[in-house]
Amino acid sequence: MGQADFIKRFRPNVGVVLFNDRAQVFYGRRVGGFADLGEGPDDYRWQFPQGGVDPDEDLAAAAFRELKEETGVFSARLLAMTPGWIAYAFPAGYKKKNWKGQRQKWAAMLFEGADDEIDLQADDHQEFDDWRWGELEEAPDLIVPFKREVYQDLVTGLLPLRDFLRARG
Repeated sequence: MGQADFIKRFRPNVGVVLFNDRAQVFYGRRVGGFADLGEGPDDYRWQFPQGGVDPDEDLAAAAFRELKEETGVFSARLLAMTPGWIAYAFPAGYKKKNWKGQRQKWAAMLFEGADDEIDLQADDHQEFDDWRWGELEEAPDLIVPFKREVYQDLVTGLLPLRDFLRARG
């Protein structure tokens, strides 16, 4: 199998790290858990918004769409996107159609609205049942283990942006 065929087996996906004016990040608690992976019902449920990219959809537009669908947020400004794809494989026993995993582009965004704009029931398919603001460095410990390396890379890459946002106060 060539590299192109291999990549095609990874679902295109976008994720959003949403910063507030205090340089904290949005965490949503997934509806349900990862019981199919042997995890407890409350284990590793906190994550950043993310979702699939439609065929021929602009990646930034997909990030804004996913953010609005999963959080109700529409008052956000795009600050940066990861330059390449970040991929992870699904663990054995975790089925997502015929995908081997996901390849992701991540968007860093600044929330420019008020907290009451956040509406977890904004879409027909609710992804989160609770939300909170937290520190960027918390992310790897909150996410399901098979996504942990991606979140560690995000934290490392976004710390300078977080520190810049924090400094401008």
